Amino acid sequence: MPLKAFRGPKVWLWRWRRNPLKRRADTVEAWVLLGAWLFTLLAGVFAGLAAARSVEGGLARERVVWHPVVAHVLEKAPGTPREGSGSAGGERVWARVGWTVEDGTVHTGQARVVAGSKEGTPVTVWTDPQGHLVTRPATASEAHLRAALIGGLVGLSAAAVPFVAGLVARGRLERRRMDRWDAEWSRLGPQWGRTTG
Repeated sequence: MPLKAFRGPKVWLWRWRRNPLKRRADTVEAWVLLGAWLFTLLAGVFAGLAAARSVEGGLARERVVWHPVVAHVLEKAPGTPREGSGSAGGERVWARVGWTVEDGTVHTGQARVVAGSKEGTPVTVWTDPQGHLVTRPATASEAHLRAALIGGLVGLSAAAVPFVAGLVARGRLERRRMDRWDAEWSRLGPQWGRTTG
């Protein structure tokens, strides 16, 4: 009958203590676990920080090079304007707008405007250096929050790799140890019932 592992109360750092019953496999398992935890921590922190810096840097560049431009509605926007809703309020719909960039070329595109806006109504849009429509760039605080969230997700994802590898390695070491115990038990177990005489 194979020997089943007995799990008593959890003793912290038992693999690092001196013990005449400690085997080489226990020491190897201790180093594997320590390495897995260190790699998990380092991979998560470094990958998360790198991703956060990259995102925050990209959003900062957008704030520098993207700029607002006044565009004009090219044809009456669908819908009807609500009473008392100025250019800032009211339902927003997609409409075709046109704008001129610094070199004098005219661009057109779709932008959100107040429902029922008349032809020629001015609307502020954001463009990149080539004059193409872009979304409003994130503010510094929005960029910081977005970078922190993405950095956290990337860090957790990167940390999962060494963590799972450590769990797999530990499971294999434990199975190997249990197989050795079973082999020793099947060899020595029957001798316990013998009497010397």
